[in-house]
Amino acid sequence: MVHLTSRLTKQLADQEIMMQTQSDIKHNNAISLLEADHQAVSVLFKKYEKTTDSADKKELVSKICSELSIHAQVEEEIFYPQFKIALGDTELIAEAIVEHSTLKDLIAQVEGKEPDGEMFDAKIKVMSEYVQHHVKEEEGEMFPKAKKSKMDLEKIGTEISARKTELKKTKK
Repeated sequence: MVHLTSRLTKQLADQEIMMQTQSDIKHNNAISLLEADHQAVSVLFKKYEKTTDSADKKELVSKICSELSIHAQVEEEIFYPQFKIALGDTELIAEAIVEHSTLKDLIAQVEGKEPDGEMFDAKIKVMSEYVQHHVKEEEGEMFPKAKKSKMDLEKIGTEISARKTELKKTKK
């Protein structure tokens, strides 16, 4: 009972932090929103690495998969098309979409599954490393180009925020 109560308290605290973070970035631009997603998922991966409890791992994987799926979807539906139009860059977008496809395959292998040992943990580790690589490319190459372009990052940020809210409601 104590373990369950402390886990519930921690979950509520985590939710409050995420809601506050979303509130803080609500009025920021698209890049700020996407970078906040990157940071949130990185925290979840770090928590996964530290936990040994199977139920906690399953819950963290559920959150990771949900966050990554929603993030990839808003990038593909909103950010990438506008980036492609504004910069005429097809190479970075094509590579990012291929990376998303690989992540979706990994998500399908772990989402809703029981964390049952070394192979499961290895898949999460590979997913984490893959996400780190993807984030490095976006934040190091794509986002600086977007900032220098004529993209309306505030408007795109509003679109991303609204779409994420909609997707989160349908995921519940």
